Amino acid sequence: MENGRKASSLRWGILRRALIPSSSSTGPDEQSEKGIRNISRKANQGFSLIPFRLVDKPKLEHKEVIPTSSPNATEACVCYTLPNHSATELFLYQRVDTSANLDDFKICNTYDIDNTGLVCSWPSEEVLAYYCLSQIDLFRSKRVIELGSGYGLAGLLIASVTDALEVVISDGNPQVVDYIQRNINANLRHFNNTKVKSMMLHWNHEELSDISNNFDIIVASDCTFFKEFHKGLVQTVKCLLKKQGPSEAIFLGPKRGNSLDEFLMEVKESGLQFTVNEIYNNEVWMRHQRFIDGGDDDSLWPNYEKDHCYPLLVRITL
Repeated sequence: MENGRKASSLRWGILRRALIPSSSSTGPDEQSEKGIRNISRKANQGFSLIPFRLVDKPKLEHKEVIPTSSPNATEACVCYTLPNHSATELFLYQRVDTSANLDDFKICNTYDIDNTGLVCSWPSEEVLAYYCLSQIDLFRSKRVIELGSGYGLAGLLIASVTDALEVVISDGNPQVVDYIQRNINANLRHFNNTKVKSMMLHWNHEELSDISNNFDIIVASDCTFFKEFHKGLVQTVKCLLKKQGPSEAIFLGPKRGNSLDEFLMEVKESGLQFTVNEIYNNEVWMRHQRFIDGGDDDSLWPNYEKDHCYPLLVRITL
């Protein structure tokens, strides 16, 4: 409870500084920076599994969808070069502004969501995408949905290189969903016969009857941190997975204290089955070990902590 009060106070402090800038300071003090890191644990460095670079906006063959995010927000187009035989290039629009945005708070309160999908592309999403790239045959001719996708790197990768039948890339934040659609539009040339679409999907609120019992595979990354969403997330997984034939949900995310354990308790109580794997990809494990051991200067991840940074693989079945 005490930690909850501290986090709440820090959040309000961040909001207050956004609304009432201090004239005596050009930026947050050391304690404020520490508070921001404690709340979000945003990573400045990931596992560096998929090379990326900033690029000019790609030329589109259609009218692009303009996101509804704040007009003061800046954005970038990032090109991810997949480490596959054809070096497929995926283009993702992302927000790059770091200041608190009052519109973001309003939308979070209105929809009962968080805005972590707008903050950055998180390390677990990159690991999920890389893992999916190593399991191409798993997705062939399957219906796939990504939950809480953020900018949608993993879903776009699956749609581009696995010959999946259908890929739905979903999030509960309407701002994020607008970006997902833009990113789908920017990569249409890669999808071949795969049907790809964005979807607004809130685990606690949405009526799922139209898409229930519909997906062979669910993928998600870093979606178990907020405990208040555990029950809704588990019920969403149970509802979406196909009842006929094999189906599964693939989750990648760090333990983050007892958050993952409590999510798995909810999974068990719902009657679903699960396995947890710590070593699921040799390259990911090797880089994790290098971060733990120190490694050379180029491979260091400042403040790397296994509990908060290394994603475990959870596979859930009916």
